[in-house]
Amino acid sequence: MNTLSYVNVFARDIEALSGFYAQLFGFEEIQAIRSPIFRGLDTGKSCIGFNAPEAYALLGLEQFADSTGARFLLNIDVASQAEVDRLVPLAVASGATLVKAPYQTYYHWYQAVLLDPEQNIFRINFMC
Repeated sequence: MNTLSYVNVFARDIEALSGFYAQLFGFEEIQAIRSPIFRGLDTGKSCIGFNAPEAYALLGLEQFADSTGARFLLNIDVASQAEVDRLVPLAVASGATLVKAPYQTYYHWYQAVLLDPEQNIFRINFMC
């Protein structure tokens, strides 16, 4: 079976943005793959990578270096509705922007929609 290993995020400040997710969700940094232009976090099931802007050239993606707009959506699953409610104000206090307060979706998840400190979209989910 195929699996997702990483979701990579291009970040202006890889240290600050990876630190935001590590602190908020308790993800551990993968020290063995740390570099001047990369940080990786172990989420327990897959990993989140944070690439500095220099990675665009490294990957031959220079034409996308100045692109703007929502390019991905991170979904972080937590253990309960109470955990969603607990983490949202912590995220906001750490620099996130609340887009949509916690709510029950039509597909029976409880979630909140936020923007991280670099304006990337992420959701905190509990699958009811």
